[in-house]
Amino acid sequence: MWSQTYDPLGQPWLSTLCAALPVVALLGSLAFLKLHAHLAALVGLGTSLAVAILLFGMPAPMALASAGYGAAYGLLPIGWIVLNVIFLYQLTEQRGLFATLRQSITHVTTDARLQLLLVAFAFGAFFEGAAGFGTPVAVTGALLIGLGFAPLAASGLSLIANTAPVAFGALGTPIIALSAVSGLDLLALSGMVGRQLPLFSVLVPFWLIAAFAGWRGMLGIWPAILAAGLPFAVLQALVSNFHGPWLVDVVAAIASMGSLVLFLRIWQPSDGWQPGDRLGVGHDDGTPMPSRGEVVRAWVPWAILSVVVFTWGLPPVKTALDAWTTVRIPVPGLHNLIERVPPVVATAAKEPALFAVSWMSATGTGILIAAILAGLVMGCSAAELAGTYLRTLRLVRTSLVTIAVMMAIGFTTRYSGLDATLGLAFAGTGVLYPFFGTMLGWLGVALTGSDTSSNVLFGSLQRITAEQLGLSPVLMAASNSSGGVMGKMIDAQSIVVASTATRWYGHEGEILRYVFWHSLVLAAMVGGLVMLQAYVWPFTWLVW
Repeated sequence: MWSQTYDPLGQPWLSTLCAALPVVALLGSLAFLKLHAHLAALVGLGTSLAVAILLFGMPAPMALASAGYGAAYGLLPIGWIVLNVIFLYQLTEQRGLFATLRQSITHVTTDARLQLLLVAFAFGAFFEGAAGFGTPVAVTGALLIGLGFAPLAASGLSLIANTAPVAFGALGTPIIALSAVSGLDLLALSGMVGRQLPLFSVLVPFWLIAAFAGWRGMLGIWPAILAAGLPFAVLQALVSNFHGPWLVDVVAAIASMGSLVLFLRIWQPSDGWQPGDRLGVGHDDGTPMPSRGEVVRAWVPWAILSVVVFTWGLPPVKTALDAWTTVRIPVPGLHNLIERVPPVVATAAKEPALFAVSWMSATGTGILIAAILAGLVMGCSAAELAGTYLRTLRLVRTSLVTIAVMMAIGFTTRYSGLDATLGLAFAGTGVLYPFFGTMLGWLGVALTGSDTSSNVLFGSLQRITAEQLGLSPVLMAASNSSGGVMGKMIDAQSIVVASTATRWYGHEGEILRYVFWHSLVLAAMVGGLVMLQAYVWPFTWLVW
């Protein structure tokens, strides 16, 4: 048994600085040294292992076991999702259906701003709600490339759009996990997040279009942005407060898509905005609109994907598949051998390390089945399916390795206690804690790549600190999740997924630089809202 220590150097500021070194090494290598993602990940992993073993006293075998556990988790379930989404994309592209799909979207609107709103925000939110874990960025990135967006635009804008729905992603998984680790009521947490994020669900689509087309370009389609964002926000608030976290994104996304498409039947922009070469948006090539039958055929694979992924994520289905096929393997030398200790937790608690081999219940398996069904519907032979899958595996092999190493970093920082040291630094901010506690959630997602993981890491700490400071524990635990959604666009895992989906390998540093300030400013705005909820009337009435 090894107990974590959170101030091994006897100086909290110095220990915090050392705990931050893996993050600095990883992001610095990507953004400033411009290393390829897999090389930057190896630099970050080496740094995290060195700090964990040499400075924080973690036994070397445990450090290596935690890195191996993270790498395995990176491949299953996350890499498994990416591989199979790209497989489906390759099938539709080979059959010419992706070109038809693109033309059908341009038939709804030829305006690139509205296409971005429909695909990245509304359609992406549906996939976040149904599956999460990288699925929406992979799907929307590929769709935007097909619509003629340049790789940087397709990658960066997909990441910005995939923020507002994240807290309720994968049928409410982040909130469910937060309730489990914090001991707070699930519906209370769901409702609190549902009273924080709707403001940003309206703001983010405006922000998305402004990031792409500039403020003038955004103002030219503000009615359509409102038509997409307002229904999403209203349904997000109502479902999260009066039903629970499970179907929030799915219902809100369907409302957003339906509202936008219906609105565009009676309204089209007349401001004369032209994309020019801004972020490499493609132009209408004059191809005639395909027939209704061709459009239906082009959308069938994605309809199959939507139905299967949604069904796969339903709690009864997931529970049944888990019971039949999931094997949970204790990680040797790690499972229940590490203790988290106060003040991070109320009482010393062992850290489990069970790797779930969930071949059937994993979202990636549902996507694979959907891709095979879609391939058969498209008329692909078994040999064609197998050949395309092998080509897809070769295409994404470097990205899969990168995702595995990125997750190895996240798990090493978690099991060594580096994350808790950073969290305690935020917890020491006193009256400013509502702001910095929210930023802690942002940091957690940036480190782990998952709002669920951030909630698991810091949910208990948020409750303990809030109670010590006389704040609402439900407010601060929920703020961990709400602040975390803005970190989703800069976590290394999501950036690699985006670069893979858009086939823009080796440019992860450019994507990070493009989205970083958007992420930081939006997270700070969430922190500002939480400060108002904690101290300022009438915002305090939102806390009950």
